[in-house]
Amino acid sequence: MSSPPQSLATLATTLKSLHTPGNPLILANIYDAPSAMTIAALPSSKALATASYAVAEAAGTTDDELPLSELLRSAKIISRVIPPFGKPLSVDIRDGYGDALEDAVKALITEAGAVGINLEDYYQAEGRLYTVSEAVDRIKRVLNVARDLGVPDFVVNARCDVLVKGRALEEVIDREKAYLAAGATIVFVWGGSGRGGLSREEVIRLVEAFGGRLNVLKSGGGLSVKELAEIGVARISVGPLLQGKALKRIREVAAELLEY
Repeated sequence: MSSPPQSLATLATTLKSLHTPGNPLILANIYDAPSAMTIAALPSSKALATASYAVAEAAGTTDDELPLSELLRSAKIISRVIPPFGKPLSVDIRDGYGDALEDAVKALITEAGAVGINLEDYYQAEGRLYTVSEAVDRIKRVLNVARDLGVPDFVVNARCDVLVKGRALEEVIDREKAYLAAGATIVFVWGGSGRGGLSREEVIRLVEAFGGRLNVLKSGGGLSVKELAEIGVARISVGPLLQGKALKRIREVAAELLEY
């Protein structure tokens, strides 16, 4: 069923309001027009969010090599098919592409109707973590762009990569508190597949530190959605999980067809 058109400001306010500790926003991450339409049509889907890893796979490249032009192209294609559903869109913008950050955010808002982004604090081009002051400044710059474009409730999901660089949880907490103070709506602590994601104890500690304003990746194993909600997280995403499952099913169907 189609919904009436909504302003970007209204969609942003809606997206922001969905981040409730203990009653988390659950995102089945999308990566192209068919996945966007499929997820948007579900009544239980409250918002849409891309996963850059899956977007890169769909474009025939890797997450580390995904160019901004391709990320923007994907977001624009998705934006063409979702308006009838009236659901807000957030785009995974990786590390923000260095000095292109403001231009990228402006394009996502004005050309793709995005009302939120996922922004990392690891600078791919230089192979280093942004300093806290740099990362905080980048969050503020994003919000300034959005405010100037009439979207004051633009949602920043601030991702911290400290744990996957072998550094301490205490640094994660200090960084992410600074990101929240800078205006981020929610924070995402990347646990990394190599270390098995976040443990229950880490999720509990992070929820306590951030007042529940935590996004946790649900990638198949680990804590269930119910357990994460009970602990008090405000957002749960799945990254490229749906894409992987879809490709597995495509392979199975194709094999049945081709090996009659």
